[in-house]
Amino acid sequence: MRVNLSIKDVPARIAAQLRARAARNHRSLQGELMAIVTAAVTDETQPPGAASPHAAPARAGWKTLEQIAAEGRERHPKPVSRFGRSVELIRQMRDSR
Repeated sequence: MRVNLSIKDVPARIAAQLRARAARNHRSLQGELMAIVTAAVTDETQPPGAASPHAAPARAGWKTLEQIAAEGRERHPKPVSRFGRSVELIRQMRDSR
C-alpha cells in the first residue's frame, strides 16, 4: 500500500534548493524527494556502501546546460555575425506573410 506524505510550511529558500538539487540530478522534485527519503531510510537499514534500490543510476558523461553553455562561450567568445541575429530573421519571415 502506498502512502502520501506532506511537509508543510517549507521555507522558500529550502524549496528552491531542493528544486535546484533535483535539476542537477536530472529528476523531478517528487523524484528527488523520494530519493532523499529512501536514502535516509536505507542508511539506517543497509550496511555502509550498499546501493539504494530506488537511487537513480550515475550518468557518466552527462553535463548540465550551464556547463554546455559555458563551453560554447569559451569556444566562441564573439557571436557569429555574418548570418545576422535569429530574432531579425524570424521577424522578417513573419512580416513577409
